[in-house]
Amino acid sequence: MKKPCVYIISNKYHTTLYIGVTSDITQRMLQHINHTFGGFSAKYNLTQLLHIEEFGNMMAAIAREKQLKSWSRKRKDALISANNPGWKDLFNGG
Repeated sequence: MKKPCVYIISNKYHTTLYIGVTSDITQRMLQHINHTFGGFSAKYNLTQLLHIEEFGNMMAAIAREKQLKSWSRKRKDALISANNPGWKDLFNGG
């Protein structure tokens, strides 16, 4: 899917969250899964897509990313739980 979006990924234990923005979620998730994106997500093995929001343009997606990054962990957890109660991997079908 090639559309600007904000996403939240985690590891299988859901101990660490990463919030990112991309225009191609499929490509970006494959980068995270294969650890070719590097950095923070590779270090903590963040490969499970828990939340995604699509936008009409990249500016709106970046604004939302900044907003989400400013939230507390408790508030981020509540957002994920509201849209994905089982915290299933949305990329790999759970």
